Amino acid sequence: MGTDDYGRDVLARMFYGGRISLSIGFISAVSSTLIGALVGLVAGYYGGWIDNLLMRFTDAMLSIPTFPLLIALASVMGKGVTQIIMVIVVFGWMSDARLVRGMVLSLKEQEYVEAARAIGASAGRIMWRHLFPNTLAVMIVSTTIGIGSAIIYEASISFLGFGVQAPVASWGNMLQNAQQFIWTAPRLIVYPGLAIFLTVLGFNFFGDGLRDAIDPKLKL
Repeated sequence: MGTDDYGRDVLARMFYGGRISLSIGFISAVSSTLIGALVGLVAGYYGGWIDNLLMRFTDAMLSIPTFPLLIALASVMGKGVTQIIMVIVVFGWMSDARLVRGMVLSLKEQEYVEAARAIGASAGRIMWRHLFPNTLAVMIVSTTIGIGSAIIYEASISFLGFGVQAPVASWGNMLQNAQQFIWTAPRLIVYPGLAIFLTVLGFNFFGDGLRDAIDPKLKL
């Protein structure tokens, strides 16, 4: 792949940048999904004013334009891997919360939940031993898609100069550094851009395949 304008090996930076971008994607997606699952589980199971409070807060968060605020928070909280993860997690849990809540509203009326209540199981046991495992298929798919979205967010923020900073490499800041050479050395943009494209596409395909494998309803 050659070298960049500073004489640094592009292939080595691609590998190292992949570690950073994938770490941000994994940690952000898993954290966002767990937070969203917790909110959706509590809201769906208890209902009433708890459900209204949590869902109105979720709706308020969804109404905020995400990307401009991601840039603003990234500039305020600092520029680094940890700060990027925190920013993505803050604005990445809402869709999971609504998804899990919808499933819990349906699942809590099933016979096995009624049987658990009849034998005196606590609300916490019902939620974590009976309802939560039955939302895992959807959560896993959401997490895999969320990894791709987080990688794109990181690349976008880093490309604009508010994310991972040099000399630490990520696919996003590799694109930022290469933009001035788009006509003279287009390979510097093609390689990290292709890595982002293939990685996000791969996680989306992986999520769909995993859903088909673990969701018994799709096998009937």
